[in-house]
Amino acid sequence: MTAFTRSRSAKILAGVALLSASAMVIAGCSSTPSDEPSDGGGSSADLTLKLGSLLPQTGSLSFLGPPMESGVGLAVKEVNDADAGVTIELTAEDEGDTDTKAYETSITKLQSAGVSAIVGAAASGVSRLILDGNVSAGILQISASNTGPDFTDWDDNGLYFRTAPSDLLQGEVLGNLIAEDGHKTLGVIYQNDAYGTGLFDNIKSTFEGAGGEVVADASYNVGDGQFDAQVETIKAQNPDAVAIVSFDQFKTIAPLLVNAGISPDKFYLVDGNLSDYGSSPDTNFPFSLEGAQGTKPGPALEDDFTDRLQTFWTGEGNPEVNDFTYAAEAYDAVVLVALASLAAGSTEGADIAAKMAEVSGGSGDGGKCTSFAECAKIINDGGTADYDGYSGEITFDENGDPQGASIGTYVYGADNLITRTN
Repeated sequence: MTAFTRSRSAKILAGVALLSASAMVIAGCSSTPSDEPSDGGGSSADLTLKLGSLLPQTGSLSFLGPPMESGVGLAVKEVNDADAGVTIELTAEDEGDTDTKAYETSITKLQSAGVSAIVGAAASGVSRLILDGNVSAGILQISASNTGPDFTDWDDNGLYFRTAPSDLLQGEVLGNLIAEDGHKTLGVIYQNDAYGTGLFDNIKSTFEGAGGEVVADASYNVGDGQFDAQVETIKAQNPDAVAIVSFDQFKTIAPLLVNAGISPDKFYLVDGNLSDYGSSPDTNFPFSLEGAQGTKPGPALEDDFTDRLQTFWTGEGNPEVNDFTYAAEAYDAVVLVALASLAAGSTEGADIAAKMAEVSGGSGDGGKCTSFAECAKIINDGGTADYDGYSGEITFDENGDPQGASIGTYVYGADNLITRTN
């Protein structure tokens, strides 16, 4: 059985088994975990892994909550259904954002619950505020969506991992896309934090390296609600295209840009604001975003995976997931932590961390595997698993970054829904 608790009272799932699905695995009855890691020669473990998630149920990234939480929940369900030596007990808490500071209470709850690993936070800004505390507590932290370049060199004692690529890659892809579309001048509105400035710097350097010119840029602070001055700065230079690096502030910025005479087909978005805005009443615009484009990490997802996510999420009484941004990365994060725990024969954060590179793409003498169940069998038979997930091959490097990644490009239709173009 899966213990799944959430901070929102309407979402209490404690002690409930999460979704059924085809092949993904790892379970066992609750028992006292081993205090000693194995030497990698196979596992006969019967472990109870206390896992936390810190994801945005509220705040400016709350639209990412359902896909990421469904990815985590589905993985936990399928790991536990596998009955392969590890049972995950999941406690889910609200990240909020750096403005609301919900994470302060949530991280205290997770640490008090004795979690060995945490999936999250979603926002790079929140992870920067909690990572040192988790490292001090010996808790492994793995994010499905942190893209800040500075995490690569963070003094994390080997306890930080991420399944999403650095902004260095997304900024390069978006900058090239804008240039390849024939635009010569660019205006950028961006969030004044590490996420926003990192993407802005890389978009600018790539676009100008391709022969274009950033003729105007304007930043805003997290928590700001007025963006007239930023829009006026951009409009004054009349650029060929406008990149908006934001979270849900885009819902306020976009109408201002349109009112200023900048058509949506000149908009370029990023993962923090690229969403299906035509799919729910509270995000509908009074105009079409047709022709606007954007980028976000992750490969095209298989229908079977998205169907399983949807079945799980709606089966718990939630509305349908409207998009699946970072769902695969969240799912893979859980599977990798569970596999590393199984390979280590331990639920200690440091022991799990020591096996993360191995199970994501080490020697792989047992061969590649694409489900938890398949990988767990390799480990339990004495081999070394090499997990390739829905977000890609992953393969953590010495900094806990995934080696290689896919950045998708998208375009909006007249219905304000996005379609992947590459």
